[in-house]
Amino acid sequence: MRETAAFNTFDAFFRHWAAVRPEAVAHEQDGRITTFAALEEFSRRFAALLGEYGVRKGDRVAWIGKNADLYFHMLLSCARIGVVMVPVGWRLAPAEMAYILRDTEARLLFAGDGFAAGAHALAAQIPTIERVIEEAEARRVIAACPAGPVEAADPHDPVLQLYTSGTTGNPKGAVLCQDNFFGLRRAALAAELPWSTWDADECILACMPCAHIGGTGMVTMAFSAGVRAIIQAEFTADGALTAIGQGISRFFIVPAALQMLIQHPLATNTDFSGLKYVFYGAAPIPLELLRQAVGTIPNAQFMQMYGMTETTGTICVLPPWDHDLAGSERMRSAGKAVPGVEIRIVDGEGCELPRGEVGEIETRSSANMLHYWKLPEATAKTLSPEGWVRTGDAAYMDEDGYLFIQDRIKDMIISGGENVYPAEVESAIYGHPQVAEVAVIGVPDAKWGEAVKACVVPREGMEVDPDSVIAWARERIAGFKVPKSVDVIAAMPRNPSGKILRRTLRDPYWEGMQRQVN
Repeated sequence: MRETAAFNTFDAFFRHWAAVRPEAVAHEQDGRITTFAALEEFSRRFAALLGEYGVRKGDRVAWIGKNADLYFHMLLSCARIGVVMVPVGWRLAPAEMAYILRDTEARLLFAGDGFAAGAHALAAQIPTIERVIEEAEARRVIAACPAGPVEAADPHDPVLQLYTSGTTGNPKGAVLCQDNFFGLRRAALAAELPWSTWDADECILACMPCAHIGGTGMVTMAFSAGVRAIIQAEFTADGALTAIGQGISRFFIVPAALQMLIQHPLATNTDFSGLKYVFYGAAPIPLELLRQAVGTIPNAQFMQMYGMTETTGTICVLPPWDHDLAGSERMRSAGKAVPGVEIRIVDGEGCELPRGEVGEIETRSSANMLHYWKLPEATAKTLSPEGWVRTGDAAYMDEDGYLFIQDRIKDMIISGGENVYPAEVESAIYGHPQVAEVAVIGVPDAKWGEAVKACVVPREGMEVDPDSVIAWARERIAGFKVPKSVDVIAAMPRNPSGKILRRTLRDPYWEGMQRQVN
């Protein structure tokens, strides 16, 4: 399928696959089948409907819900004409959803099954939202709208806005364009990497959240390759195993979910012979888990992927041939830059460091985001005029170009593949009547990679009930951000300027670990 290597717009892929593979399955979910010809027709109908609603290129359209074929049909169709899709994480608290929706200035809000009531309640607070369209209604009105012509967006037109939280507490909308998705694809094909080419009968599983680049990216990858995507509302071990039995050839998963999958009772009776690649990311994989996974899925090749929303996903890969079950030094790395990507390690002044010295990872490629939505100062801090993105991750690079991540400069915690920022959790806990001060850290967790821990100092004359702190936080933030444990301490460790020393709090829990990322 290398004839598509030069394509750099969603419109080009729509037209090509509708002509070349019209009856091939593009998307499948819960018994619903959508061919590439039907997807092309849907796209024209949806574009016409958006026109009737007055939505134009550059406008934002939002979705609240789990993964759905309808969402991905709309995403691809919006990208084709330059309307910007904004998926909102369904696990977020209502206040967090409201902030994102208000920030987007979206005119339309689509609500997936089970999210209609919440979507209407949110829309009532946000004057820019002109209409809420529930999933069943959306399917009806799009099917009834006559298909019209489409005006293709340019490669550098924005098409997707994904929200990533920051250390200030408020999420930032990373704006991605068409070329962000397809520039590195061309480079990978030119380099003839084995995993960059696809057979016509291949199939991917889309079970990671659509509000994450890992979820949206996999479906976009399958669309550009002209292959089938089996879509599931969310990850479940039995659901993923069932899909593998239906012909999945590759999928992306976080290590915590991989552990659930291989330990599920159905795994022993699942036929894994058709699975070519297991892509994993968001956290390094424990060697013992890798051994168990390879033993369960012996025919598949495993690949660690490192990237971020701001880089449209993967920029660094640990390839299958570096997955040494004996536990080589390279198994501790995140791999090497993929074709078309530059990676360097810099000091606090932005000067490149020699190999082996720890500094901040910076990366430059065609996949780097355009900007943060309506945040020029935050954009300038992350994206340099020369096109380098500051990742906030500390690492060193060896003489062969392998990247060894040591810590997160921005204090981010990754728990089960979800990004958690201490400032958000601390903000939720502040105000608890028993708590004078709080600092949140990530500690090693065998199942989730890292677990959120709150360290609190009691108010004078009071005792802190840890369960009460956890319950207080649960009312204010998403469940995956809520501390799993609370330590009561006498005082916060601080530097001379008064800043809390998180590392001092973290070090006892990470003692004996080879790095400060689990």
